[in-house]
Amino acid sequence: MYDRFYKFNISDEILTALAEMGFEEPTQIQKIAIPPVLEGLDIIGVAQTGTGKTAAFGIPMIERNIKGKSKSPCSLVLVPTRELCIQVAQEMNKMGKYKGFNTIPIYGGQSIERQIKSLKRDIDLVVGTPGRVIDHIKRKTLVLNSVSMVVLDEADEMLNMGFIEDIQTILGETPEERQTMLFSATMPDQIVRISKQYMRSPKRVSVDTKDMVVAKIKQVFYEVRENDKAKALTRILDVQDPSLTLIFCHTRRDVDELAGKLQQMGYEAGAIHGEFTQAHRDEMMHKFKNGDIDILVATDVAARGLDINDVSHVINYSIPQNPDAYIHRIGRTGRAGKSGIAITFVTPRENRQLRLIEKTARTKIDKGVLPTRKEVIIARERDIFEEMEEVISEGKYTDYKALVTNLLNIHTVEDVASAALFLLYGDHEVEHIDEIESIKTTSRTEMRKLLLSIGKKDQIKVGDIVRTVSERLGIPGRNIGKIVVFDKYSLVEVPITIAEQVIGSINDLIIDGKKVRIEEDKKKTSSRNDRVNKGDRPKMERKKTRKYTD
Repeated sequence: MYDRFYKFNISDEILTALAEMGFEEPTQIQKIAIPPVLEGLDIIGVAQTGTGKTAAFGIPMIERNIKGKSKSPCSLVLVPTRELCIQVAQEMNKMGKYKGFNTIPIYGGQSIERQIKSLKRDIDLVVGTPGRVIDHIKRKTLVLNSVSMVVLDEADEMLNMGFIEDIQTILGETPEERQTMLFSATMPDQIVRISKQYMRSPKRVSVDTKDMVVAKIKQVFYEVRENDKAKALTRILDVQDPSLTLIFCHTRRDVDELAGKLQQMGYEAGAIHGEFTQAHRDEMMHKFKNGDIDILVATDVAARGLDINDVSHVINYSIPQNPDAYIHRIGRTGRAGKSGIAITFVTPRENRQLRLIEKTARTKIDKGVLPTRKEVIIARERDIFEEMEEVISEGKYTDYKALVTNLLNIHTVEDVASAALFLLYGDHEVEHIDEIESIKTTSRTEMRKLLLSIGKKDQIKVGDIVRTVSERLGIPGRNIGKIVVFDKYSLVEVPITIAEQVIGSINDLIIDGKKVRIEEDKKKTSSRNDRVNKGDRPKMERKKTRKYTD
C-alpha cells in the first residue's frame, strides 16, 4: 500500500533529507508503524534490530513536532546504550535538518557539563540512556513537562540491563497525555505490564521475527570443544574469507583474549567492551566501518547500536545464553536487504541451549562441518596467489630482478619462486592447522548460586545487582538467574560457565559506597528452575591480605 515514502503525505523537507540519506523504499516496520504514529496513536512495534525502527518513529516525530515557546524538548527517546544513543541522534539530525529539528544525545561517559550547555539551547529531541537522563532530571538540567512524544527503543534490552525503575521514574516526569511508542525485538511480561500502565490503547505493529531471521541469514552451528574454538574460528575465516566479521563473546576477558590471539596470528582484529573508554570504542567502530579492521570482537552490551550494512558474518564464539540475545546478535548481519551468515559454536554442554534458541526463535540452525585441513591450505594458497598477482600487476618487484637473474643461472624458475614463497610465508601447510575433533553435545546448562555480602540494609535492590553484573561482564541482564535480596546478604544465580568471571569481577567492588564480597554458595549447584534456598547466611570467607612493613 505504501510503496514510497511520499505516500505517507509527509513534508518535502523530510522527503529531501531521506533521499540524501539513500532511502528509497520504506521497510516493513516503517510501512506499518508510520501511519498510526502520524495519527497520534500509541504503538508497540515488535521488530528486531536493523529493520529501520529509527525512521519508523523518527519521521512522524519530526513531522508532528510542535514547538512552543519553551526551550525544553518536546520529544524524548530512551535507549539502552551510548552507541545506540549516538546513532539515533545522528539519524534524527539528518532526517530533520531541513525542518530545523534539533536533537542532542545524553549518555554516560561524556562530559556532563558539556551536556548541560547543550540542554540550555533550543532543542526538540533528547535521545538518552536512562541513567544519564535520571541524572539530569535530579540536577534539574532536563525538564520533561513539555514532552508530547516518548519512545522506548529496544525496550527489552533496557529491561535486561535493570533499567525498569529508571524508565518508570522518567515516564512519571512526562505529561500523561503524551504519545508513547515502544519498540522491542521481543515481548517479555515486563514490557506488557509497562504498556498497560503507561500507554493508551496502544496499536501493536509487528514484523514476524521468523521471517526477518530466516529470510536473509544462513544459520549454522559447529560442535567443538572449548579448547578447539580458536582453531575452528581461524579455519572458517581462512576458507570463507568474510568481508566484515562480528564475533560475540560472553565476557570482557574472553573478548580481550580472542582479539589478542587473532592479532598475533596476523588477522586485522579489534575489540570493544564496557571497560574501554568511549574514545577507544568510537575508534574501533570507525575502523570497522571503514574496513581498516575486518574483524570486531565484542560483548553483547558493547555491540548494541552497531549499525553497519556490510557485516557478512556474525559468529557466536560463545553461545547466546537466551534466545532473545541470539536474535539480537544475528540481526547484525543481513541488513539493508543483503544476505548474511550466522555461525554458532556449541560445546558438549550447550546442546540443550541451542535447541531452546531454535524453538523460541522459530528457526532451524543447520549443523555444519568445519573446513578440512586441505580446504584451509587451498584457501591460503588462493590468498598467496592474489597477493602475488597484485605485486606483479603493480610492478613492485623490479628491485629484485638482478638477484633473480643470478639465481636462475643456477636453479630452475620453479625452485627460485618456491623458495621465495617459503621465505615469505613459511610452511603454510602445517602452520595453525591442527586437527579438530567434531563432537556431539548432550549436556544441559547449569546455574551456580553466588552469595553477596550486601542486602536490604545497604539499600540494595535486585536492579542494582542485575545492572552491576551486566555492566561488569558485558552480558545481558536476562542471562542472570534468580536473585533474592535479604536483610544482610543476597543470593544470585548465574550460568556455571561464567561464575568464576562474576566472582573475579565483583569481589571487592564498591556498590553505593559498600564494598562487596562475593563467593560461591556452599549449597549444591542448581538448575535455572530450582528455587533459591533462603537458609541462614553462610559465613563469608575474609580475603587474606599481606602486611608490609617499612
